[in-house]
Amino acid sequence: MIRTQIQLTEDQSRILKAMSREQNVSIAELIRQSVEQFIHTSNRPTPEGITERLLSIAGKYSSGVADLSANHDDYLAEAYGVVGK
Repeated sequence: MIRTQIQLTEDQSRILKAMSREQNVSIAELIRQSVEQFIHTSNRPTPEGITERLLSIAGKYSSGVADLSANHDDYLAEAYGVVGK
């Protein structure tokens, strides 16, 4: 495990000490459990969710350039001022 330091308010410390005694576990264990629960309930997007969001915008916008998909490298080079390929 990695050791780290945190600062708690007086109320947080008091409550954690009481919970530690009641549950017969260390304060560190209570904090680890809380962090684990937070990680699993946060709204971080899953890889599948990211893919779904990206695919949902495909085809929604038009550049007006008919050959963009075939010549994207040329257009990018032009946009960034790159001479030649």
